[in-house]
This record gives sequence, structure tokens and C-alpha cells, in this order.
Amino acid sequence: MTLPDRTEVLVAGGGPVGLAAAVELGSRGVDCVVVEPRPAVSHARPRCKTVNVRTMEHLRRWGIAEEFRSLAPLPVSWSSDVVFCTSLAGRELSRFTGVLGLDPGDRSAEPGQQAPQYVLEELLRDVVAGLPTGRLVTGSVAGVAQDDHEARVSVVLDGREQVVRADYVLGCDGPRSTVRDAIGSAYVGGIALRPNFGMVFRAPRLRDSVRHGPAVQYWTVNADAPALMGPIDRDATWWIIAFGVEEADGRARGREIIDAAAGVRTDAEILSTDPWTARMMLVDRARSGRVFLAGDAAHLNPPFGGHGLNTGVGDAVDLGWKLAAVLRGWGGPGLLDSYEAERRPVQDRVIREAESNMRTLSADLVVDDVDRDGPVGDAARRTAHDRIQATKHAEFHALDLVLDVSYPDSPIVDGGGARLQHRWLDDGRALHDLLGPGFTLLTPGDPAPSMVDAADAAGVPLAVRRSPLDRYVLVRPDQHVAWQGDELPSDPHALLDRVRGAAPAFAGQKEET
Repeated sequence: MTLPDRTEVLVAGGGPVGLAAAVELGSRGVDCVVVEPRPAVSHARPRCKTVNVRTMEHLRRWGIAEEFRSLAPLPVSWSSDVVFCTSLAGRELSRFTGVLGLDPGDRSAEPGQQAPQYVLEELLRDVVAGLPTGRLVTGSVAGVAQDDHEARVSVVLDGREQVVRADYVLGCDGPRSTVRDAIGSAYVGGIALRPNFGMVFRAPRLRDSVRHGPAVQYWTVNADAPALMGPIDRDATWWIIAFGVEEADGRARGREIIDAAAGVRTDAEILSTDPWTARMMLVDRARSGRVFLAGDAAHLNPPFGGHGLNTGVGDAVDLGWKLAAVLRGWGGPGLLDSYEAERRPVQDRVIREAESNMRTLSADLVVDDVDRDGPVGDAARRTAHDRIQATKHAEFHALDLVLDVSYPDSPIVDGGGARLQHRWLDDGRALHDLLGPGFTLLTPGDPAPSMVDAADAAGVPLAVRRSPLDRYVLVRPDQHVAWQGDELPSDPHALLDRVRGAAPAFAGQKEET
């Protein structure tokens, strides 16, 4: 595909975060170009394997949640358990059920979904390709410059460099971000001391040796192979992370490590390897003028808890609707400034929680005598169970971290900015399903003509929906509450100016359209 000379938004990086940003923008009619070096998505490494409840709510909003589930190798019904055991063929030590919000209930209309990252990427690529205003180009971003009027992005395509002019640029280009370097932003944080060695392998007969039933993760707690592993599909493909293993050792002993974690001699064929070390990083700034950072380009966290990709999708959604509002003229000068105010505390909390989860891994849970029969073994297994439940519960029951995201320090919300809570309606729909693509005023009955008139005057897209709630609730395009009250606001114009970043407090800022 050829590059245009100009676009409204150029996204550097076509991983899940960049693609999510393109879907959010493209669904709002914003012209968007995604520049991604990889012509196709690799299946060699599954990367993120948990698409959490909140990300699934966004997929539902985009109308692709069910399609994504149909493509996932493991259905939700497969399992929602995490098992701690001496080995796959050994003794069970402890178990967490309903992990990571995999079961729907009172808090969300959508369960989470176990699926390799490449499944989500391929679906989002197809969605972007189907948008009238979206396009995905195979190339690489070599540099970014900007002035008060536009950004100029140097893109290398088929060995030739071309400059694309854009109103805004999103750097979703990962840990080695060219865009981050271009704006002079830098990671701040630390790197874990313990190495890890990941592998993907096929073992057709391994499932027959598992004593603990289906699970999405098995933590093997033994001195020979402390590891975390799980199935990628229902056939024969597995992933494993061996904790504390250097790259050279992992390459030399990969099959031995798999057998020790399995507890039996396997027929494993190693398909790929992935040595890595956890990093806890947050950029010193995620915006410079017309250029923004999101996803791994802005923050890195250990994978324990499955929050990295999902936090990045949250970044993309937050930026997407705000950029669309500014580009369409109804977003004020303070709207884009709220990105860092809203997302940075979330990113920082996720990093801290993931780092806390990493403090206790399989090697830290090893207890003597857990494989013994009789009273000594029983006592050892009880000790191991108690330790596991005490140290790992927060990692596997993290719905508060996922769903109770609010923006109390945001300048564009009145009352905390929490996500609108889920509720099932009498007709079987979810409360979130009532929301329009712009702002939505949920009303207990009044058609609210004063709010409609104020929105029309400001050009703000506003849907008014009657709801079972006993309050008026103004909901943003990202399903966060902008304002709520027992009565309609006395000055709807002032309220709308605040939530769209056009209040008098922002009057001294330069409007960028």
C-alpha cells in the first residue's frame, strides 16, 4: 500500500495498541495511517495471553468481541483455573478459580479471554483494513519533527524515505520507540535481576500426563524447574517460562527443563525461544506537542497479572476519542492535556502491582517434603497451599485493578471519572450497550432538553438514553463517568465546556486543531 502525503493521525507501530488506536480513531471517521515493520503477524511467540475484562468491553463496544472469541484457540468454557503443582504429573498444591475475571457476573457483561496476542493482532488488522478511513502500511518510522501547525514523519517504505505530514502522531512502537527518542522522552525505572527463559513447544502426548485437569496456567513448584506454563490450544502447543534461567542455559537444557516441569519425559519439540528480563519503566513524559506515546513505548511492567497489553489498549482508547474530538472541532484545548493526567497514575499503579506480583515466583514457593506420602507430606502441602494463597491471591483476583479505574485528578471530569458500572437491563442488554459513540446522558426519565441544546450549541455529539439509574449520569465516549447528579446541571454549557476541555481554566492554552 502506498503512503499518502498527509493524514490526520499517523500511528507508529501496528501491534495491539497501535491497532486499537486506529480502530478507535477510524470508527470516528478520523483518517489514520498505521506504519508497522512486520508484513505479517508472527505466531512464534504468544506474548500476552490474557485479554482482560476491560479490554473485552472495548471489543464489545467496537462490535468484535464475539468474533474474537470465535478465533481464540481456548474457549472461555475451557477453564478459568490457575493450578500450583509440583509438576504437571505431580501433586497439586493449590488452586485459584475464576481467575482474572474470566467469569462474567455482576461487574461486567464480558468475561476475559485467554488467547495468544497474535489472534487479537490479526483481528484488529482486519478491522483497520475494513475502515474507510484506516490503512496499515508496511514500513518503519525513521524520525519525527513538528511545529505549531503539523508533524512531519519520515517513513521508510520499500527502501525509500518519504515524509508524511500529520496533525498528530502516536508512538505505539514499543520499548525501542523511535518516536520516544524523537521527542526526547526517556524511561525511568528499574530492571529485575532474575532472568527468564520462554519457550513455545509442541508435545502431542503431554496433555495425557496432566493430573490436575484443564487450567489456563500451571505454576510448577519444584527445585529443578520452577516455571509457569500453559496450553496455547487444545491440541499440542504449549508455552513455558522458566524462572531464573539464563539464555545460554535455556538453549542448552530446554528439553530437560520442559520434562522437569512436566514431571514426565515428553516428546517436546521446541518451536521458539524468548529470553527476557522484566522491566519496570515509565516515561518521564508521554507527550510533546502533537506527539503522544502509548503502550510499551510509554510504560513497561512485568507480565505477572497480564496487565501490559490491556493497559496499552486503555491508553489507545483514551487518546483516540480525545484526538477525534479535537480534530472534529468540539474538543477544547484542555482535552489532550488530560491524557497524561488520566493515564499516568493508572500506568504507575499497574507497574507497582505487577512488580509486587513478581516478588513471589515458583522458586520462592518451594517447600521440602511436598512429594512425600503420609502426615509429613500432608503438612508440607498445607504449608505450601497457605503460602501460595497468601502471596498470589492479589495476582489472580485483580478485578479492582482492572475495572475500578478512575481519574480523580483529571481536569475534565466532575466527580472522579470512574468507569460506568455494569448493570444488566430487563431486556437482556447491558447498561453499557445503551451508550452512543459520543457522550451519553443517562436519565431517569426527563428528556433533558437543556443538555441537548447546550450540546448542539457546542457541537458535542450527545445521545440521551433513559436508564434504570435514579440519577442523571453523563458518560464519556470511553464509558467513564464525566458527571452525575440528582438533578440536571444548572449551567449545562459550563459542564459541557469542562468535560470537553474548553472551560475557562483552559482558555490560556493554545488550541490545536
